[in-house]
Formats: sequence, C-alpha cells, structure tokens
Amino acid sequence: MNAVLPVVAAPVKLWWQSRTLIVNAITAALVALEAGTGLLQPYLPVDFFTVIAVALPMVNAILRVITTQALGRS
Repeated sequence: MNAVLPVVAAPVKLWWQSRTLIVNAITAALVALEAGTGLLQPYLPVDFFTVIAVALPMVNAILRVITTQALGRS
C-alpha cells in the first residue's frame, strides 16, 4: 500500500520584503533621478557609475546566495 504524504508549502515572502528587489528599486530610482535632473552629479565622484556597474551585480549575487525564501503573491 502506498503512503500518502502531506504536501507542505515552502514559506514565501511578499515582493516588498525582498532585499534584492529593494536594493534594485533604490538603485533604479537614483539612476532615474540623476538621468532626469542631474541633481546628484555635484555630490558624486567622477567614477561613481563605474563603481555601481561593478558593485550592483556583486550585491545582487550576495543577496541571492543568502536568500532562503521564495517570493509569493500572498
């Protein structure tokens, strides 16, 4: 006779609780602000966008490694 095992749903978190999405949203907002207004340029070093282009994928990779929960809709 085959035993029926209960299905246990993996814990999920809401999209707005994701550190990865929060970091990317903040970065996108700041880049859009700078591109549209130029307000941040006087306060940023010359190679700032190069640093962001290198650092953001590294931060995303680190956050993906430490992620323990999937995103869900509820």
